[in-house]
Amino acid sequence: MTDSLTETEIGFPPLVGASPRFLVLGSMPGVKSLSEQQYYAHPRNAFWPIMAKLFGFDPTLDYEERCTFLMQSGMAVWDVLYTCRRPGSLDANIDSTSMETNNFRSFFHQYASISTVLFNGAKAEAVFQQILPSLDETQRSAISMERLPSTSPAHASLSFEQKLAAWKAAFSA
Repeated sequence: MTDSLTETEIGFPPLVGASPRFLVLGSMPGVKSLSEQQYYAHPRNAFWPIMAKLFGFDPTLDYEERCTFLMQSGMAVWDVLYTCRRPGSLDANIDSTSMETNNFRSFFHQYASISTVLFNGAKAEAVFQQILPSLDETQRSAISMERLPSTSPAHASLSFEQKLAAWKAAFSA
């Protein structure tokens, strides 16, 4: 049951360059990310270290420089949810009655260069699958989708090396 004092969280705009090929979708930024106003800001989240290994940049660069590297590498980053209520950062605590998704129909029209959606965890994939029928048939058929292991520190069943291998394989395909 959701705590009635939990405020509605609002996600970030997409991190996207001119012609992205890949879209990484999370569910909703966690508490640390929301407070820092940065994607994947928790210091133990593996997202930035994985991206740094894959795209050859220093993971300690400032946030804007890391974002620039991703966008120049054909990456876009966003979340499936525009808004929701959730005590804490765990996806399992998202109040499903409060979820509002981002406008992917418009997004995929604007960024038709996206050919691959990579889900950063199971919740992002599950919620996206619920809205998939609202996309144009052309959009649905033009995009391949793959769920990858969550980079969240809460997803501790895999080591960093195992997560890195899965993400590397997705970008090599």
